[in-house]
Amino acid sequence: MRRFNYKAKEKETGKTIKGSISAETEQIAGHLLIEQGYIPESVVEEGNGLFGKKGHVTSKDRVMFTRQLATLIGAGLPLAASLRTVAEQTQAKAMKTIIEEILGKVESGKSLFEAFSEYPDVFNGVYLALIKAGETSGTLDLALKRLADQEEKDAAMMSKIKGALVYPAIILVVIIAVLAFMMIMVVPQVQGLYEDMGETLPALTQVLVDISSFFGNFWWLVILIVAGIIIGCWYAVKKTPAGRKVADTFKLNVPLFGGLFRKLYVSRFARTAEMMLATGVPMLDSVKIAISSVTNTVVEEEYSKSLEIIKGGKPLSEALKDREYMLPLVPQMASIGEESGKIDEMLGKAAQVYENELDEQINNISTMIEPILMVIMAGLIGVVVGGTLLPIYSLVNSVSA
Repeated sequence: MRRFNYKAKEKETGKTIKGSISAETEQIAGHLLIEQGYIPESVVEEGNGLFGKKGHVTSKDRVMFTRQLATLIGAGLPLAASLRTVAEQTQAKAMKTIIEEILGKVESGKSLFEAFSEYPDVFNGVYLALIKAGETSGTLDLALKRLADQEEKDAAMMSKIKGALVYPAIILVVIIAVLAFMMIMVVPQVQGLYEDMGETLPALTQVLVDISSFFGNFWWLVILIVAGIIIGCWYAVKKTPAGRKVADTFKLNVPLFGGLFRKLYVSRFARTAEMMLATGVPMLDSVKIAISSVTNTVVEEEYSKSLEIIKGGKPLSEALKDREYMLPLVPQMASIGEESGKIDEMLGKAAQVYENELDEQINNISTMIEPILMVIMAGLIGVVVGGTLLPIYSLVNSVSA
């Protein structure tokens, strides 16, 4: 028997009460509360919040849930029965708990949109908007399918970006390891050799010796400084608007990756707008949600300027035209869509073009970065080798002479 904490209202008085109840599942707990004359608002197992003992919901868990729910609803199964079936099939504990809670809320009379809205950390604004539109238009299964498709594309894109950075990261680690070995093991030996022979170290070697001594004596300080910089940057980016804006601006202008990020944001905007419009969401709301899906404050701020133009009665193509960070194909395709009455399809095609370009660019990242890292590695190792081996050759020559 499991223990659940609940929040509910009394049917007669509307008074809100909190307490705990024992039951086999969250659904049973909700039914027990209803039988006792309460309207459940939330029923959560003790010690199991979204980020409690059962872990957290991953993108993969959410995609699987969305795909399964879309299939069952599309097959004609009632919503509550579909949720119950998905809950029974779900292995991820955190996701299973949330599905059971959502089922309880749906069975108590809430819409799926209202139930999902109570989990903003799991279901973002795009997800909720599509669910609401799908429920309103009676195309919930199609809305869920579109969500699953898009989340799979986003996950695949991010996986490709991370995968493209693996090889350069390995090379960087090798560079650091080789330099550390030479500074720790080789440079001190050269210093000892010169001291034994009473010779003065060459200038370059002396610099390397000083660096080696500093890291040897103050390694703890170096670790503290590096950790402080990392934590400080993380806090600034995550917790302060100014830090977030600096980081987002850097993404848009960093060499090699700036163009990639711009295409990523544009394709995400166009794809989200396509989904919103295809599901029946009004134009202004669709653009607002599409802008929020970009996840870059600088780009969002620039794109948001188009909202006033749309409110003024202008078409989307004109609102997006000449907008900074907006690549030209999107307003061009939007204009074609406005003339043909298929603006959602045209935006989808624009998104597909940039997604294809992103795939090709991501595949070339390792090829572009590799020679740069090799040059850096050769330069750094050349300096260390020059500061260690050349003095040894000089000593050998002086002794021979």
